[in-house]
Amino acid sequence: MCTVAVQQAPLAMARAGLAGNRGGIMGSHQFRGRRALSLGCALAALAAPQAVFAQDSDPQENGDAIVVTGSRIPRVATEGPAPVTVIDSAMIRENGYASVPDILRAVTQNGGETQSQQSFSGASFTPGAQQVDLRGLGPNHTLVLVNGRRIADFPLPFQGRSNFTDISNIPVSMIEQVEVLSGSASAIYGSDAIAGVINFKLKDKVDGTTIDYRHGRTEHGGGASHRLAVTSGWSTDRFHVVGGVEYLLQRPIWAYDRRIQDSVADNPTTPSPIARRTFLRYDPDADEYVDPGAATCAGLSYLNGGSTYHATRPRYGAYDPDLDDYGPGYFCGSDTSIGYGTVISRREGFNSFASAGYEISDALELFVDAQFGISKVALMPDVLEWGFQDASGSSDTTFYNAFDERLDDWYRQFTPEESGGFGQVKTRNRQTTFSVTPGVRGTLSDKWAYEVSFNHSEYRAKVEFPEVIAAKANALFLGPQTGSDEGSGYPVFDADPARLYTPLTQAEYAGITAYSVYRPKSWTDNLSATVTNTALFDLPAGPVGFAAVAEGGKQGYDLNPDPLALTDYYYGLKDSDGHGSRSHWALGGELRVPITSFLQASGAARYDSYRFAGNTIGKFTYNGGLELRPMRSLLLRAAYGTGFRAPDLHYVFTGPGNTHPSATDYYQCRTQEPDEDIGDCSYSDEGIVARRTGNRTLKPETSKSLNAGFVWQPSRHFDVSVDYFRVSLANQVQDLSIDQLLRDEADCRIGETTAGSAVDINSPTCQDAIARVQRYASGVNEGELDAVSVNPINIAHEKTSGIDVAIHGNLPTDFGLFALTASHTHVFKHSFRQYPGDPTINKLAYDSGYDIPRDKSTASLTWSLEQLSWTLSGTRLGKLPNYDEDAYIKASYLFNTSVQYDFTDHLRGSLTVTNLFDKNPVKDATYASYPYYDISWFDSVGRSIYLEMTWKLGGAGF
Repeated sequence: MCTVAVQQAPLAMARAGLAGNRGGIMGSHQFRGRRALSLGCALAALAAPQAVFAQDSDPQENGDAIVVTGSRIPRVATEGPAPVTVIDSAMIRENGYASVPDILRAVTQNGGETQSQQSFSGASFTPGAQQVDLRGLGPNHTLVLVNGRRIADFPLPFQGRSNFTDISNIPVSMIEQVEVLSGSASAIYGSDAIAGVINFKLKDKVDGTTIDYRHGRTEHGGGASHRLAVTSGWSTDRFHVVGGVEYLLQRPIWAYDRRIQDSVADNPTTPSPIARRTFLRYDPDADEYVDPGAATCAGLSYLNGGSTYHATRPRYGAYDPDLDDYGPGYFCGSDTSIGYGTVISRREGFNSFASAGYEISDALELFVDAQFGISKVALMPDVLEWGFQDASGSSDTTFYNAFDERLDDWYRQFTPEESGGFGQVKTRNRQTTFSVTPGVRGTLSDKWAYEVSFNHSEYRAKVEFPEVIAAKANALFLGPQTGSDEGSGYPVFDADPARLYTPLTQAEYAGITAYSVYRPKSWTDNLSATVTNTALFDLPAGPVGFAAVAEGGKQGYDLNPDPLALTDYYYGLKDSDGHGSRSHWALGGELRVPITSFLQASGAARYDSYRFAGNTIGKFTYNGGLELRPMRSLLLRAAYGTGFRAPDLHYVFTGPGNTHPSATDYYQCRTQEPDEDIGDCSYSDEGIVARRTGNRTLKPETSKSLNAGFVWQPSRHFDVSVDYFRVSLANQVQDLSIDQLLRDEADCRIGETTAGSAVDINSPTCQDAIARVQRYASGVNEGELDAVSVNPINIAHEKTSGIDVAIHGNLPTDFGLFALTASHTHVFKHSFRQYPGDPTINKLAYDSGYDIPRDKSTASLTWSLEQLSWTLSGTRLGKLPNYDEDAYIKASYLFNTSVQYDFTDHLRGSLTVTNLFDKNPVKDATYASYPYYDISWFDSVGRSIYLEMTWKLGGAGF
């Protein structure tokens, strides 16, 4: 954690000068009436999108030592060897950040691909949750703290695989500042801080009562929001209590409200719209659609809001010898039903936080921190669907139809008219979070300080997934099974096709659907004792700082799924259970040693031990750093650290289960239809069975991390910092990717990649991929995809390196103060090797199968004059792979602006516009999958406007 003594050196003077910027990086209204960060923290934050400032008096003189993420040693007159990004409440407001995910999206070091609110995978596995991914190493490698304390993981796993921390429920209005340390901190904070640490510091000092209300609206409709927050406190000579409550209501945005994704006509890869298949009959023998006839579809035309019609899809009909090609296939479909989903989820929540302390004496204080929150999230990824599913849950939907003595295959979606609207189609998640930390802190002498605390945190949810009951739907549409066909072995039904094209009543729909209810929970308990000494002993260059920590605790989770979801009861779902716990203890120490007046060294060491599933895993980690100040205006710094991470609980304890995702058969597409785009291929987005189980023999992950750079401030009005980073991961645990396995299998069977590079079928990756992909050995589907088997494994290696650059400047003029801050992250390399002996994959290449940018930048310009300030901020996201993975899409830019005015010392108003120029996602001419843009990085919300009013009762002014 970071502090520095405040001296009137050029660096300190510059920070103090910047503090006069009322509407800048940190306004004077934030500087007055609370403790500002000292110069050391300013240096730590120079690589951040904001600067922090020196206070007018030396905190050492006041007996204070400020602690920021990066070290456990309270200190003054020193600065850590690793850069720390600090974003305070003023910057959050001035840049128009409406949520914690908004804040962290602007952090340039947050470069990983995560799930958006439109993610089908997110809706299926972690509805309502959002993640952060420092350095693109996966959300489970970033340690998230609140007030320096661990919080329970989201109780459902990310992408059905790994544990992670949900950041969506952290109340943004109660945040005092966000501290981001990007780099290994395992030796200080524990084994799960490999990619870095993010600490959300909530308000702990209140001057009067503050009421804050924020209302937002979108230009294109939907998404209105309300947020009301109240903070207050009370204190005596010995006792103090601070608390806050926040109520949030975020209304949804529907895909059909956005022109760029309200219809299949938005698909850039089809010259004319190809309707969605609402009612489809398929002939497996002839490999073609069965035409229902125009009259049949006309009788269904009122469905899907009146958009259902007799539609065609090229090359899915009978073979035409005159054209030497297959004709169009006919079905009843809709162009606009594809828009029946949410872009932004509905969220209603209440959050509260309280902190209290009682000073028994000048050397002893009892304290307790507590947090409680409830939120309700509702979202909808799509309408429900049905196709024949046998009792074994096979993805083969073929049956023998005795009605017309043929093999048959039926498929249909359920329309809003049948379901009675979307009320019974939404996924609903009621989340409850709770944490409490009682403890004692004090001093043993002038030099020794200690803290002992016990932290309990838990996360409970009730998640309701809408599902179709397979057997009931089979009986409704097909009637009873009358036997098995002797020739094909398929089950026999006597099913009148008219039943497929008969709309359901709402009662019939209710009779074949149900909510599958999960009640997952996760929890963590941790007992921690810390002792610190800012002057353990004196050297000629100054005192040696010391800290030691001892920790012990347990954590656990229980998916507690619907028991029926563990069977083949529901259509397209056979889930896996997962529950388990592990115990943990650790011992660690840290030193800061002034070698000379201009050179300081620091080091930390820690041993962590975990016990789970009969296994004990322990490892020693360490880090060391140097800080060199050859002159007052220049800081040179470097740090090296090792990391260690025990496998996620869900990677270890998940039980066997199946899901029925969609996947693309790249082998069939490339061999049978080589001239077709992947999105138009007949084997695109096929339903398959994914078979997954955990792995109790996983090894721990290990890492090495290096950063080195400089901070230079030639004048009080300008500074620049450049920091190099490199992180190397070995034995990283990841679930095998279905899409990547199918791409690899196609490359291996064909002998080359889509880009033409040779592939050795005898390589370890090829042998593994071919063994994991199961294809039908006989029948009408011979050679086609059946299932893919996946599980977590320890991969060989992942490595990333790059630089973080930051610039800060301010210019006082007669007509106001101008302040500029900018930050940029450029990734030199991000490589991945799955098995020893495999070629190394460049994850930044367009054909790598990964979706991460090389560059990310943010900048903010603020002008302030008396009570008025104006801020313009922008974010640049570098180029990304296109959908076909044969080129890149261009970089994107997004701008926000805000105007803030203090009507009085106790009443403030602000107007914020996000996505100022109403930019749509970057167009990708190859993006054949709905919603036709990359939802990991973009959305279609468009321009939004927020009005915020803050009223302060009592206390000093802003």
